[in-house]
Amino acid sequence: MEQLQKRLSEFTKMHDDFIVSWNDAMKTGDTSRLDRMTDDYYVAFFQPGTSQPIIFSKQQSIDGMKQSVSHFIGATKKFENRVIRLRDAEQAVVFYEMLLVKDEEVTARLFTIENWELINERWMITRETEEPIH
Repeated sequence: MEQLQKRLSEFTKMHDDFIVSWNDAMKTGDTSRLDRMTDDYYVAFFQPGTSQPIIFSKQQSIDGMKQSVSHFIGATKKFENRVIRLRDAEQAVVFYEMLLVKDEEVTARLFTIENWELINERWMITRETEEPIH
């Protein structure tokens, strides 16, 4: 149990740093510190009123992230109500409400679930699920 607590603490610090990297990217446009995705990473994006998600591959996600960051330079991402749970010592799941804020106005709200895996002593995202909140 003590090993899992230590692993949770390490993961939480890494995820805190990941959040800082997101906000740095939103200021500078540099997304290089955000590429922590496995080769088979994907995002499942659920649109309201549809039963099937839109699936984005790793490359599509990276391209979309770069476009989004350049479009929203100066905005911030807020990771509200974050909950982190370890499945085991090498797998973590993070739940949160992501807010995109620009000029003090919330421009997007998403429920997000991130699945992470410890690979070669580095935490990597294996998949994400996102759903807009209206």
